[in-house]
Amino acid sequence: MEAGEDIGHPKAGLAGFFAARWRGNVPLKRLFWRDMVVIGTAINLATTAASLVLLAAGLPLPAALAVHFAALPYNLFLTFAVWRTAERRGGGTAFAYQMGAVFWLIVATLI
Repeated sequence: MEAGEDIGHPKAGLAGFFAARWRGNVPLKRLFWRDMVVIGTAINLATTAASLVLLAAGLPLPAALAVHFAALPYNLFLTFAVWRTAERRGGGTAFAYQMGAVFWLIVATLI
């Protein structure tokens, strides 16, 4: 496998998806912008909306909080994957990607 090759396509399965990102086999721009900012944010918005629906339906607060924070493990994974990939790639933008990932994690967790 060449560096930057995305083995996380459907044929590789879910394990391949996570392994490719953890090992830094996915281009940093794709990992940050598509996986984290677009898809990760969409997942967080969906879990937040679902938790608000649960609260409106009268379910207990712990149930709504569980749904709201269900994406947290994935958010942590994405943040560390971006951090590791940026660290390996180096360059002038590596630190910016790392700080962007941390900022995104904070915002995604609070909203």
